[in-house]
Amino acid sequence: MSCRMPPVLWALFLMCVVAIGLCADSYVTHAGHDEHSAAEFQDPLGTGNEVPDLSFRVFVDRGVEKAVSDQAQAAAALRTVIDTFSYLNQHRHTYPLFDEAVSKGLLERVIIEPTVHNHEGKLFPFLVVRTVDPGRVRLLISASSMSEGLYLGEAERFAPVLAREFQWVISKASTNQKPKTGSIERDLRHAPIRTDQEIRTLSGEERVGLLQQLFETYLRTVDDLQSLDGQSYYEVGSTMLAPPSQPDSATKFYDIRVRDALQQIVREPSFLKRTPLAVTGLLNGTIWNVAFVRVDQRDWATRTRVQPVDKAVMVGVAGRSVQPAAILINLHRTAAPDDPFYTDTKHLPMGALSTDQLALVIAKEIQQNIIEKSQRGHVAQDALTAPK
Repeated sequence: MSCRMPPVLWALFLMCVVAIGLCADSYVTHAGHDEHSAAEFQDPLGTGNEVPDLSFRVFVDRGVEKAVSDQAQAAAALRTVIDTFSYLNQHRHTYPLFDEAVSKGLLERVIIEPTVHNHEGKLFPFLVVRTVDPGRVRLLISASSMSEGLYLGEAERFAPVLAREFQWVISKASTNQKPKTGSIERDLRHAPIRTDQEIRTLSGEERVGLLQQLFETYLRTVDDLQSLDGQSYYEVGSTMLAPPSQPDSATKFYDIRVRDALQQIVREPSFLKRTPLAVTGLLNGTIWNVAFVRVDQRDWATRTRVQPVDKAVMVGVAGRSVQPAAILINLHRTAAPDDPFYTDTKHLPMGALSTDQLALVIAKEIQQNIIEKSQRGHVAQDALTAPK
């Protein structure tokens, strides 16, 4: 017996379907060899569906009805997405990535499609695509994946799943500092390092601007050995691991987290007052890598590694000689009682820390260990347990 659709849902579904044009091929390059630039993407017709108190709208592709078992489920997909965004908006303090993306207006629109796949034809439950408007993206949601995951009509259960995708909304919307993976050659000569005295005279925003330039020339925020590739990552404040949707999900997720924490360190006056070596060390060339890693064979939560004298580098136009240091944060480990940041972490794994907690951990690690762990045996010892 066929499923009858309630009149209200039927009217809602008809309005959104009739009003919108085909968009599946407009936003994602499907299997094959065709490539399309953002400028070639065409907008779907219609005004979309409003989400209360949010600036973006939700659109539905005409093929959604065919992707699920009946018309009622097609309307349920739309209703579930709208209800889920409303739920996330009401609990923004619980979902910081969603809150950041919405506060910055990064999401231009959401499109529910029958299925979602990339240019290689690989299926995904979600996909974030860039637009011709720099700094804004669109989020594609697969109706088939929603149905298969039994998320239709389950807004609260779908919320954390949808919220995780906002790491990609933030990542792809970032036009100035795209996440860098792997070992990248540094531009040592043009690294804008400053003296400690100069750094202290700058405003918080000026120090952030200087840090941004160092991200492009000198300071790295990913593990050169790519030990996070294929790894799961932690939800903020939770000991539960989330599986990666793509091989480099964890790498990019923690790249964003580290950069946010470093910007907080150099911006906020409290860090310059309480951990001045952290602020100056990040901007004077002392620190050239801060990154999450996974080193299962060691139980340390953080580790400072400093290059020996024979591996010093010449940095900046003036050619200052620096023995660069790396701050490594072991993803799955918790702080030990003798760690300077033990009370700040609330017994959470390093990968589950909030941005505020992570900033404190990094700052205290630099402040208390960067000088002590210079060249006296630590490099050789750490090399034995470097991520494989």
